[in-house]
Amino acid sequence: MRHIISVLLQNEAGALSRVTNLFSTRGFNIESLNVAPTDDETLSRLTVVTTGSDAVIDQISKHLGKLVDVVNIVDMTGTDHIERELALFKLRLPKGGEEEERLVRLVEVFGGHVLDDSGGHFTVELIGGGPEIDRFMVQVAEVAEMETLVRSGAMAVTKGAPISAMG
Repeated sequence: MRHIISVLLQNEAGALSRVTNLFSTRGFNIESLNVAPTDDETLSRLTVVTTGSDAVIDQISKHLGKLVDVVNIVDMTGTDHIERELALFKLRLPKGGEEEERLVRLVEVFGGHVLDDSGGHFTVELIGGGPEIDRFMVQVAEVAEMETLVRSGAMAVTKGAPISAMG
């Protein structure tokens, strides 16, 4: 099962490495990893997407909790949460440009933005859930050639009051 784990950790050299090494040494794959400082410059929020049974994720959380840099851990999977991802697409339209209007409409339908349209190349920004971005990729392939795709990976936050207990 897919799990989104939110880890609050001290913003210090080597902290991220210790977390990723824990996954690696135990043979767990990280599907996506997103990390950035919080409003407190001494802390960073790490969002990890991984797969495994509830028992496996529970073990990962317990091992993470033993790391000195880790302040808090929340498995978002079982909570009411909001999940988003940023995707940037570099698309090329076939010569003739007949598909430009269709591409712009498709971007609008998905709530995206054309950031640049230079010489038949379009840079598009899309923010949404992973499945929504996947659907866009399928539909845009009918209109344009995808030259580059950059995805941030999932970011998530619980709805309502923050969850503070370590998992």
